Amino acid sequence: MSVENNPQTETEWLSLPELVEILGEPLGRVKRRLDERQLIASRRLGALRVPAVFLIGDQPLSSLRGTAIVLHDAGLSDDEAIDWLLSVEESIGVAPIEALRAGRKHEVRRVAQVLA
Repeated sequence: MSVENNPQTETEWLSLPELVEILGEPLGRVKRRLDERQLIASRRLGALRVPAVFLIGDQPLSSLRGTAIVLHDAGLSDDEAIDWLLSVEESIGVAPIEALRAGRKHEVRRVAQVLA
């Protein structure tokens, strides 16, 4: 699967120290959220970062975890999963992260399952 040619949703990238502040949790808990796939991070600008659109207010988007698991089960790396979530998906009509934020998790996961 290639996502290089897809236009991506513009997003702000949050560093782990910024996530500690936003989530109001210690660094160990933020790292646990990454391990548990509640958030997905990628090395951008030299540091591990998370797209700000993966948060709703001061919490991770609840539908992200299950979707991240489906994407990893389909064989995508964290970088590939993030790129897919931020890129416009023709079958959905918008970037998958936009669809998740709009409550369309079943549609997004159905499309994600066929990526394998």
